[in-house]
Amino acid sequence: MILKKLREEVLEANLELVRRGLVLYTFGNASGIDRDEGLIAIKPSGVAYETMKPEDLVIVNLGGEIVEGSLRPSSDLATHLILYRAFGGIGGVAHTHSRAATAWAQSGREIPCFGTTHADYFHGPIPVTKALTPAEIRADYEANTGQAIVRRFAKLDPLHAPAVLVAGHAPFCWGKSPAEAAPVAVIVEEIAAMAFQTLTANPKARPISKHLHDKHFLRKHGDDAYYGQKR
Repeated sequence: MILKKLREEVLEANLELVRRGLVLYTFGNASGIDRDEGLIAIKPSGVAYETMKPEDLVIVNLGGEIVEGSLRPSSDLATHLILYRAFGGIGGVAHTHSRAATAWAQSGREIPCFGTTHADYFHGPIPVTKALTPAEIRADYEANTGQAIVRRFAKLDPLHAPAVLVAGHAPFCWGKSPAEAAPVAVIVEEIAAMAFQTLTANPKARPISKHLHDKHFLRKHGDDAYYGQKR
């Protein structure tokens, strides 16, 4: 069995989505890439999380060809592949249909930064893609979903905004590893729920100032970040 460590990391990322209540039944998936080998480990399609083992994960190359595994890979594989090709700094992808974040995706609205919890993780709103055209849906739907994400990030840093809402669909999240991608999905769901509750409490709520947003993001992620302990 090749890429044993990566398989274990990807399995753990998938199980974290379950533990945090972000997936129902076999919804959602997580993957990870070994950049040196150019190989990806991804959840198999339609396999129950509670029975999944590291050897069940499917290993594919960046062309989508199965290198090892007897099961079919996730139906969202093509989307994951597009993201890995376009965003060279990411090492893991997590996709869920979590309730609050999916509601924002279905509404076609980005999530504004109403507070510092959001600002700690995203240097801007959580973006939303444009809706796919009928032609894009009919042919190569999953690949076109990935392309819609890439187009949305033409002027964005994917590591400063590590998630997107696919219009009418659901969130895709990522990180430098599978272990980082799954927590981003958890955080996106929390931010989505808080944003909805903020607008419920005050429909006229506005995003926080750029000064406060920058302060909270950069103290964690900037060159002069001082949050946490020195590494």
